[in-house]
Amino acid sequence: MMTYRKHYLLATIASATLLPFAAAAQTELTLWHMEQPPHRVERVQMLLDEFNASHPEIQVRQEPQNWGEVYAKAPAALAAGIGPDLLFAIPDFTPVLKDMGALSNISDFVAELDEAHDFIPSAVEAYSYDDGVWAVPLYNMSMNLWYRPSVLEAAGIAVPQTWDDWQAAAAALTGDGSYGMGLPANKQLYTDQTVYSVMVNGDAAEIYNADGTLRFDNPQTVEAYRFYNDMLQYSPPDAPSWTWGEAEACFASQACGMIMQFSVISTYETQAGGDADDLGVAPIPSQSGDEHNAIAYANAVMLLSRDEEKTEASKTFVRWLLQPENYGRFLNMEPGLFMPVTADGAEAESFWSDPIVEKYRSQIETVIDNSQNGMLFGFTSGRVFPAIGAISAQNVLAETLQTVAISGVDPAQAVADGQTRMQQLTE
Repeated sequence: MMTYRKHYLLATIASATLLPFAAAAQTELTLWHMEQPPHRVERVQMLLDEFNASHPEIQVRQEPQNWGEVYAKAPAALAAGIGPDLLFAIPDFTPVLKDMGALSNISDFVAELDEAHDFIPSAVEAYSYDDGVWAVPLYNMSMNLWYRPSVLEAAGIAVPQTWDDWQAAAAALTGDGSYGMGLPANKQLYTDQTVYSVMVNGDAAEIYNADGTLRFDNPQTVEAYRFYNDMLQYSPPDAPSWTWGEAEACFASQACGMIMQFSVISTYETQAGGDADDLGVAPIPSQSGDEHNAIAYANAVMLLSRDEEKTEASKTFVRWLLQPENYGRFLNMEPGLFMPVTADGAEAESFWSDPIVEKYRSQIETVIDNSQNGMLFGFTSGRVFPAIGAISAQNVLAETLQTVAISGVDPAQAVADGQTRMQQLTE
């Protein structure tokens, strides 16, 4: 009996001693991202569950955020020492975090991943400046013009190529409770994106001169704002409050004949009958019709932890995520919206075999083709202007539009005031 009790006590002590060490051996990571729609959150969770199960020494937990708050929330959380370990974000958010010392140069890690998967060069370039690389590219997005061929054909309208074509088409499709063009005018990221998509098609892509001085205030920018404001008359009256979801809903319900959006495939499939033959996607019309451009984002993941163990665990997770068998499923958290930034990802069966991707393959291939002419304000001409982070954080492009559309200020004065505002934010 004494022997049994002795062995039992020793076993109990050993178990009690080992449990804390087992718990301590697990590295916990917090991931922030702004992909809030429930189906995206669900897909991310599915992948996290797989990763966590296959890497019991690491546990990654997601905390979805929103774009309206993250520019203020993330810096505050990081400064307080309670920020995320991983953050999915866009190029113009990088300078905000880099300037506060939250980012480390991960050029060696990106080079390792590039050798393994072959990044699109422009995706890496967007995060490369000041002798470093500050994030790992993950997925691409580019703005497009979406329409229904049957609607245009019934109205005797060809897919617009020029601004004049576009305005004429929007006018022809407006009436009897329908609107020819759904455009936002909210002071929010979506409006930044649509405004810049008009600017880059009116020879107003450059916000900076080569020497780093601002050139937002120029005749081409003024004309882009004037045209955008004219097009708003063909949009629903609640468009000034729109974000991405309202635009997609307007298109899905056929209340809007055309919209600018990165993708409408998911809402079209679930809310509009899903006739793939009647979903059209085209480059955004340009002023002259000669060349078509669009805003494009190479979204990336930032490694934010200063703890060496967490940094290595974060790298393990990113390596796993970029494996083609995982990467395609990650991109398809929103089929047709997130495009690959790696060569092997672009060929991955896990990407192309998704039922929705298969159904809308021609539209997705068009989106990929259109993205070749993608641009991003502050990241044009092969250069990065880090001060763009402050401008983007305050949605100055959208703010300038609201001055015109809501307050009735002449576009020339609004653009001049917009440049002054940019200067104040970056001094």
